[in-house]
Amino acid sequence: MVLTKDPEPVWDKEVDVDKKWIQFVDESVSASKLFISDFAFSRDGEYRLRKVELPQDSQIKGISPCGASYWTRTAEIKTEQVDGTQLSFFLKVTQNETGKAMVSGEFVSMKALHDTLPSFTPTPFAWGSYTSDPNIHFFLCGFVDMNNDLPDIQSFAASLAELHSKGLSPNGKYGFTVPTLQGTVPQFTDWTDSWEEFFSKSIRLVMENEERSQGSDPEVQQLCEAILNIVVPRLLRPLETGGRQIQPRLVHGDIWDGNVSTDIATNTPIIFDATCIYAHNEIELAPLRPARHQMGKPYVEAYFKYFPVSAPKEDQDDRNALYCLRWDLNCSTLYPGNLRYRKMCVEVMRNLVAKYPGGYEAWAKERGEEPVMR
Repeated sequence: MVLTKDPEPVWDKEVDVDKKWIQFVDESVSASKLFISDFAFSRDGEYRLRKVELPQDSQIKGISPCGASYWTRTAEIKTEQVDGTQLSFFLKVTQNETGKAMVSGEFVSMKALHDTLPSFTPTPFAWGSYTSDPNIHFFLCGFVDMNNDLPDIQSFAASLAELHSKGLSPNGKYGFTVPTLQGTVPQFTDWTDSWEEFFSKSIRLVMENEERSQGSDPEVQQLCEAILNIVVPRLLRPLETGGRQIQPRLVHGDIWDGNVSTDIATNTPIIFDATCIYAHNEIELAPLRPARHQMGKPYVEAYFKYFPVSAPKEDQDDRNALYCLRWDLNCSTLYPGNLRYRKMCVEVMRNLVAKYPGGYEAWAKERGEEPVMR
């Protein structure tokens, strides 16, 4: 996999992972030591993984840096198969317990996506820890040549909608089978029955993380409580009351122009760097809202041609703003001392709180619906 799109720089720190870990191929990454993608979901939604060995049918020809990341080192491993075929793999290397959680969560996420829609992702092969240093961890997947262009709008929208249509939760709940991280920050993944409850717990955790990262602010605290107590019920409870319903769908979790591209060989869209949850499918569109991203409204509009807007339709844009708030608050968490994201979040929260002073109860009364209390 070639990561040719550099994300917008928000800091100038060197990657913590030493370059030396992608200057050789560790024994655990070689073909005979892989934790290959042999897993399944049980009925209770638990994840099972077993260690297997692969035949030693390839010769490593070289390894070289490839792509860019704030948190990891990435490289291309070139091999030659027994039949003379040249085959490359993409290697991502992390360190410490956080790094281990990153690559293990990414592996399960990419495997879930790949099993649902194989043409939409690189093939995930393995994750594990280095034999030479158990504190160093890796993720290995197929190498895909990508270009610098955004994927075709209609093809991408159709593929994303197909992924969401096919990717139903294994137990009918919201959450995920293993912990996953947004960047270096763990996100809420506990199995939950309702979307409102899941999102409330998820964004509360994000808010707490952001405060620890950027410091306490009285207005931010007040706005966060109003979002949790008034805006979230107003915008999310109607999705699952009054005869309306949604289903938990598999979402990539970090769809933006830095994590999508076009496979040069097939000229089809491809997604990577996943941090999955089973969620309301519309949360996938949150990172397409910020003006700073190249992918935007045209992709959202195209998506809804293939996957209809959830009812109430008139709330869609404000739901998107709420979902994007969670995403931007997490961005703020990732970059301590950079208050750009916090300022954007404050403005969004002010607007949403001002727009819905009566919350869900006022909305239900106006619609003539019996309020559902939770």
